[in-house]
Amino acid sequence: MPGALLLSGALAFAGGARAETTESNFLDDLPVVLSASRLSQPLNEAPAAVTVIDQDMIRASGFRDIPDLLRLVPGFSVAYTRDNTWAAGYHGLGDAYSRRFQVLIDGRSIYSPHYGAVYWADLPLAIEDIERIEVIRGPNAAIHGANAFAAVINIITKTAAQAAGTLLSAQLGEQDMRGLLARHGGGDSLLRYRLTVSAQQRDRFERDVDYKPPVSNDNGRYFEASKTYFANGRADWQLAPDSSLSGQFGVSHGDWAAGRDNGLPSLEPRHQDSRAFYLQLAWHRVESARREWRVQAYHTRNRFDADRLVDVGAGVGYVGVDQYLLQTRSNIELQVNEQWRPDLRVVWGAEARRETVKSPQNYGSAKTLDGDMMRVFGNLEWRPRHDLLLQGGAMLEHHYFTATDVSPRIAANYTLKPGQTIRIGVSRAYRSPTFFEQEGNEVIRLQSGALYDAVTVPSDGLKPERVLSREIGYIGQWPEARLDIDLRLFRDHIDDFIGQLRDNYATPDFLIGGVPYRPNEFKSANIGTVDSQGGELQLRWRPLRNLDIHAHYARVFVTADTVRRTFTVDIPLSSPRNSLGLLASYRLGGGWESSLFVQKSDAQRWLSEGDDTAAFTRVDARVARRWTWQGRQVEAALVGQNLGPDYREFRDTNLFSRRVYGSLSFAW
Repeated sequence: MPGALLLSGALAFAGGARAETTESNFLDDLPVVLSASRLSQPLNEAPAAVTVIDQDMIRASGFRDIPDLLRLVPGFSVAYTRDNTWAAGYHGLGDAYSRRFQVLIDGRSIYSPHYGAVYWADLPLAIEDIERIEVIRGPNAAIHGANAFAAVINIITKTAAQAAGTLLSAQLGEQDMRGLLARHGGGDSLLRYRLTVSAQQRDRFERDVDYKPPVSNDNGRYFEASKTYFANGRADWQLAPDSSLSGQFGVSHGDWAAGRDNGLPSLEPRHQDSRAFYLQLAWHRVESARREWRVQAYHTRNRFDADRLVDVGAGVGYVGVDQYLLQTRSNIELQVNEQWRPDLRVVWGAEARRETVKSPQNYGSAKTLDGDMMRVFGNLEWRPRHDLLLQGGAMLEHHYFTATDVSPRIAANYTLKPGQTIRIGVSRAYRSPTFFEQEGNEVIRLQSGALYDAVTVPSDGLKPERVLSREIGYIGQWPEARLDIDLRLFRDHIDDFIGQLRDNYATPDFLIGGVPYRPNEFKSANIGTVDSQGGELQLRWRPLRNLDIHAHYARVFVTADTVRRTFTVDIPLSSPRNSLGLLASYRLGGGWESSLFVQKSDAQRWLSEGDDTAAFTRVDARVARRWTWQGRQVEAALVGQNLGPDYREFRDTNLFSRRVYGSLSFAW
């Protein structure tokens, strides 16, 4: 049904009239980005490649989970893993934790200090609250510090003024998909607010897996059903004509199923309880046309709990699994933007952060681990002539594990003629190890308190990963063809890559049936170098007034030289050699609109807990209509996901099948 409706819409393309446009209004259509340099810049003046996912793209995609939106970015691989977690990779190196991204929401860092992962599943944020997403493709540690190693994902939410009025939205579909959302915004010119509450339910994949011989441990029943409830709010105060204060909060509660049943004793908990909280304040003052100040502070808290008591047999007794994890982050940041001369702008500032982690099973102790981090940064933009823009900056950072590092970047943007810009850039970035990589001591004990298994041991001391990134970019606009093109060629070299090695010197701790039991111990270590090179192309084409096409393609080559042959072989396979995506939307008239999303990826090998996944093609379609009813704006939509053959994500047991959902929303 969705495919048929979409086809009828596609046939209408031929009847669409060409939009009338001028070169000036087309050239003004480039997005203005904030994340690449902390300076407001049109896309062709940014010192790095940026993909902007706006509200129209979000709606046309039909995606309801935020990580899925990264499928719209060249070079990204996205997959739901298991146990209510997501994986993402950029140019490969994707694993269950996605440790090499800096992910921000309105400037608030949300990656985990424990694993380095992003807990997308319990994020108290609705798709409807997102104004846009800016993805910096490549290292950006000079601006955003450690973890801005492979890319930066900056989610910018709607202000209270942008969310005025009331919105009610519901989704219902296959795979137990359910969603309810209510949002209200109000206030006056001095104080505006918005409040969102939501309940979401998912069942990601087919539950019963039996495609391998019956002796395979992968057969069985998987439990991935989840229920997540959250609320968030924002208030914006205009304190004076030149200053404002913004406050945000969010809370979430995840009641999730997890684990599997394959008829064997399993140490995987069947139930997970997740709770998250954040509070954020930001003060902004425009002192003059030449200087503005911003101070931001936030506190986040994430608690995860899952436990199980299992009789492992063989006379050993009961094993207690307790995956309790509590982590916090407190952060304060100063940023100053200055216009020193008409041709010279600068941004500078400082940041202080404290992170804590507590997880008795993961660290072998009930002690709370903590660390303090300090940063100072600066970035300068100089235009020595009308067609040349030079930018340079650096971040000086003192990290609690790796002491002091400096992450510099220089870039030059040269305008060949209006609408045609060449960009050249070189940068260095660092990724400091996470608490678990540095101090992880995961132990599982019998109910009696005796050691049953030691999974990881603390590292011998880790150096930060270092990447040297070089790129050449081109941004071109052709007003007559209504076409934008963004091309990036890159070469990255990573030193001191961090991976997990098996500890071959682990000693037996006790006997099972008279046989010494040797723990399967791992520890993190700097294992070698990784090189990646290739190219990315993204374009936007509007050949007809009502037709909008976004497309992207990436070709990536990865090599590795490590201390273990398995890493040397696996790491290059972690990136699909070729990947592409297309999102086309067409407004049919009468409030009707249709869209088509196509993703195609070569085979890849997900690292750590992942598997080899075959090449796949995914096709989604959406048909929607908007109209006014009794003074309310109504939208009804039907979305079909993966309308072609089933494919597998991250693990060969994660079968993503065809599914359809409908949505209905009212706004007034």
